[in-house]
Amino acid sequence: MRIAMVSEHASPLAVLGGADAGGQNVHVAALALALAERGHSVEVYTRRDDEVSTEVVPLGAGVDVIQVPAGPARTVPKDELLPYMPAFGRWMAGRWREDPPDLVHAHFWMSGVACQEALRAVPIPMAQTFHALGVVKRRHQGSQDTSPPERLGIEERLAAMSDAVIATATDEVRELLELGAPPSSMHVVPCGVDLSLFGVGPQDDRWWSRRTGRILSVGRLVERKGVSTIIKALQDLPDAELVIAGGPAGDDFENDPEVRRLRAEAGRLGVADRVRLIGPVGRDVVPRLIRSADVVVCTPWYEPFGIVPLETMACGRPVVGAAVGGLLDTVEDGVTGLLVPPQDPERLAEALRELLASPARREAMGASGLRRVRERYSWHQVAADTEAVYTRLLAGRATTAVVGRKGQ
Repeated sequence: MRIAMVSEHASPLAVLGGADAGGQNVHVAALALALAERGHSVEVYTRRDDEVSTEVVPLGAGVDVIQVPAGPARTVPKDELLPYMPAFGRWMAGRWREDPPDLVHAHFWMSGVACQEALRAVPIPMAQTFHALGVVKRRHQGSQDTSPPERLGIEERLAAMSDAVIATATDEVRELLELGAPPSSMHVVPCGVDLSLFGVGPQDDRWWSRRTGRILSVGRLVERKGVSTIIKALQDLPDAELVIAGGPAGDDFENDPEVRRLRAEAGRLGVADRVRLIGPVGRDVVPRLIRSADVVVCTPWYEPFGIVPLETMACGRPVVGAAVGGLLDTVEDGVTGLLVPPQDPERLAEALRELLASPARREAMGASGLRRVRERYSWHQVAADTEAVYTRLLAGRATTAVVGRKGQ
């Protein structure tokens, strides 16, 4: 197949760790490369955000990143990108008019807006993965939600109109059905993990001052990721220390509002001497960082999927996670880690105390997590499952075309 993927703000080429660069970037890049390994040709369309990059950037064998000139050639917060999506779509239509791909797969709701615009001129089958839903974000963030007000209505239309809707977790299916997605269009395909990068192996202890009681948090530094919950739990874990990896790179790190807030909170709670924010860490270094920890904590307020738990299990370490979203699928409570209620530092402290006191249980959970990831969450398996959705999508479109011709 010739596959077009659209990821308007989350470029596969982006440096991870910033406010708008995280799991979706990893997902799109890894899925595109894995599909190419299965013999498909993939183009990933993302918005050009600088003046020096070329239009076409090879990502790997069989995969090109196409940087679309829509809006200013500079970084723009994703919540401000909606006005540029019609131009994004028209540009793709111009590229596809003479030689269209077999199908397009939109990642995130604004990518869906761009695709719908393109499909007005070049009608091809469309799959939609939301990665996050505005109705869930609004429910948890309330007035702090900075999404455009049009988002909820647009997501309802995309859920109803897309030829296939691919959820990354079973918890998301219920939300999508309530938005109006036809049950016949629904599919569940999880995110995956790069098992060539994440696995058992050496660790790197440079970030730690203690030999035991090592708690790690990895990911974007935004409030909803729940890092504050871990800092609060640390009050009840006097023999533990917390390393927090993530946030913007360079000089922006020290001035980042969330970095400042977390440091201030650690100081106010009297645990600043046991909390270390180390900034963004190179992707090739993350596995060694994970393996250096006793336990990795992922306690977001909500999480459509969450790749860090998979990466942690692939490295043979236990996860303590919030019982929300995709973590309900990936973390097997009591087997590969422990699940606790979100925003509950007391329950989190109990779970961490239990695991930190039992090296044998941590080792057993780590081994179970490694087996689970290898069986279910390799990118090869995720690509195969995604390919199956695409195949059904194209077969359904072909059947519709045949029926239409017979009715003429």
